[in-house]
Amino acid sequence: MLDVSDALAVVLNYARPLAPVGAALGPAALGRVLARDAVADRDSPPFDKSLRDGYAVRFADAADRRVVEEIAAGAVPSKAVGAGECSRIFTGAPLPDGADAVVMQEDCTPLDGGRVRVNDRVRPGQWVFPRGTEMRAGDVVIPAGTVLNPAAVGVLAGIGTAEVFAYPSPRVTVIATGDELVEVAATPGPGRIRNSNGPMLAALATHAGAAVRDAGIVRDDEAALRAVIGTALAASDVVVLAGGVSAGAFDLVPGVLAQLGVEPHVHRVRMKPGKPLLFGTKDGVLVFGLPGNPVSALVCFELFVRPALRALAGHADPGPRTASLPLAEAVAESNDRPTYRPAKLEPAAVGWAVRPLAWAGAPDLRGVQPADALIVLPAGDARLDRGDPVAVVLL
Repeated sequence: MLDVSDALAVVLNYARPLAPVGAALGPAALGRVLARDAVADRDSPPFDKSLRDGYAVRFADAADRRVVEEIAAGAVPSKAVGAGECSRIFTGAPLPDGADAVVMQEDCTPLDGGRVRVNDRVRPGQWVFPRGTEMRAGDVVIPAGTVLNPAAVGVLAGIGTAEVFAYPSPRVTVIATGDELVEVAATPGPGRIRNSNGPMLAALATHAGAAVRDAGIVRDDEAALRAVIGTALAASDVVVLAGGVSAGAFDLVPGVLAQLGVEPHVHRVRMKPGKPLLFGTKDGVLVFGLPGNPVSALVCFELFVRPALRALAGHADPGPRTASLPLAEAVAESNDRPTYRPAKLEPAAVGWAVRPLAWAGAPDLRGVQPADALIVLPAGDARLDRGDPVAVVLL
């Protein structure tokens, strides 16, 4: 039985970035990891640009100036500004030759005869955004490895990148197993429960940036499992199964995976909840067998599946994200394995603290729903006081 850190190292050893592909620039690119440096094709701005509506002037001239032309954004100046002259200019327009400052219209008084009086002292370069301030032609403006956010999409548009070269979203198939499961819309009969793991894991994988197919419920039947898992292996980068991975008579998943040629690398991890976790590979496809208890499935997803998905998608730091935070209240537990207990972050006098949530154990998904963190309690008798630091996994 492996420790969590060792099991994660095994998973990440097999979770290599997928081959980058081209994708149209737009909202669908958000969250993708850029696989190639984005380089500026020209200076930005491509000219000295006015930052205000007003007048383009020579700062050293006298207060009264003659207006020689009007320059709107998108226009090209046709006249240079000479001694005692200025140009009416608007925000975003290029400065004319000879001008070295812009005076806001609020600081000027129009005079008769096409003249204007500057009422304030002028500083050289005021309200001017010089050419190339944002970027110069040939600059790497967004390096490979950057996660694309809305500002990055705007920058890429500004340098003429209509198609981004990025790592694709991993294709994930989610399969819930068990004779006890019924569909979400069904009324469970005696001994039956609704399938909560399938929708939850599909949502978790989608939230992690994957392209998800929910294959629904598969009964505890070898032939049915072989058919559905075999189809998933052929069409996925990652297959996530819930249930059927422990040691009971109806835990058929490990045997079926072996029949299908999945090579096991991890089976059982020293953790609570989530001990029965199974991880294997076939022809580069990652296969996760998660426990059937909903909280166990969620914890295993956060510790192992989400980091694997991030690694496949090109993230340099796949996670999980961890921190050491003070406890907002005391906690006392005795466990034979390190325990991942749901918790809630809250502001403290300095920084953040973490408060354990009321929780009834691995089947209690409702108790986990408000959590945005997991506190990691060591094996044995854990007795921690309010204010004591505790290891935290951030959800």
